[in-house]
Amino acid sequence: MTAEQEERVLRRIERARRRKARMRDERITLAHGAGGKATQTLIEAVFLEAFDNPMLAPLEDQAVCPAGGARLAFTTDSYVVSPLFFPGGDIGDLAVNGTVNDLAVSGARPLYLSAGFILEEGFPVVELTRIAGSMARAARAAGVRIVTGDTKVVERGKADGLYVTTAGVGVLEHRFVLGAGQARPGDAVLVSGPVGDHGTTVMLARGDLGIESGLTSDTAALTPLVAALLDACGDGVRCLRDATRGGVATVLNEIARASEAAVVLEEAAVPVRAEVRGAAELLGIDPLYIACEGRMVVVVAAERADAALSALRAHPLGERAAVIGRMAPDPARLVLARTEFGGTRIVDVLIGDPLPRIC
Repeated sequence: MTAEQEERVLRRIERARRRKARMRDERITLAHGAGGKATQTLIEAVFLEAFDNPMLAPLEDQAVCPAGGARLAFTTDSYVVSPLFFPGGDIGDLAVNGTVNDLAVSGARPLYLSAGFILEEGFPVVELTRIAGSMARAARAAGVRIVTGDTKVVERGKADGLYVTTAGVGVLEHRFVLGAGQARPGDAVLVSGPVGDHGTTVMLARGDLGIESGLTSDTAALTPLVAALLDACGDGVRCLRDATRGGVATVLNEIARASEAAVVLEEAAVPVRAEVRGAAELLGIDPLYIACEGRMVVVVAAERADAALSALRAHPLGERAAVIGRMAPDPARLVLARTEFGGTRIVDVLIGDPLPRIC
């Protein structure tokens, strides 16, 4: 492809991305819950259209809400992972850590959670007790309290065992403004550790592939990593995102879109465990799209990149942190990956998720 042809393709992609989202599907599919393009369309064409307001419009993982003289971060999430128990965690600690992380990446100190349970008739009480204990331990480790909740029971066969919904509130104790729209050309892009551990672990735990592995989920609260990063880099931190559904690739696209800039990714710099890479190759999946539950993407001013890397690597959760790319002015709103073979490819958002029900 010539440079002129490539430019035409990029312009066509840009025009398509700027069109107002329209919901063309008549019924909801699994793709609409996978965190990719179908999810984005559903959110923008249905929910944002109905609920549009200044706190919702940025479409961050949480809303920042004024409350008197304070600023609060507020988030909610639902968990439908299958299986409920997997190496390294279960639906309980996943629900706590996921909500804590959505608060933490806004720079907030998480404080309180709610927990809602939809139980299926016949669900074993011993398993529910185990999950509740897991949630309690995760909450203590993250420094939060579960202070309210709700329980519903539905008929046998109507809830796949158990679904959990958690919401969380935290307080912002600094004046930094973090968000995908704050990234700018020249900034460094980092990831806090190996990508794809959680999604691959859950996939292997289903047993469909008959592969045994020592891999475990990376589910963990990111609060200490965020605190260390803000202490080290201050207002040099532009954006933090935990890379859950859709993986690092989807997060990078969200940052490029919100910032009106490009992300240029060095493919060889992205840390990926051998087990994850092997499973991904077997299934024909790019590890960049596989969900994490204890990793975050970080965008910092270029001059703070070394300080950010040192702060992350000083904590066990971030010991394999890496600089994986940079923000660039062009091509706006796109993510490009420089491959190990010297080429360049566009890293787009997938329609759905090749690994559904991983969170």
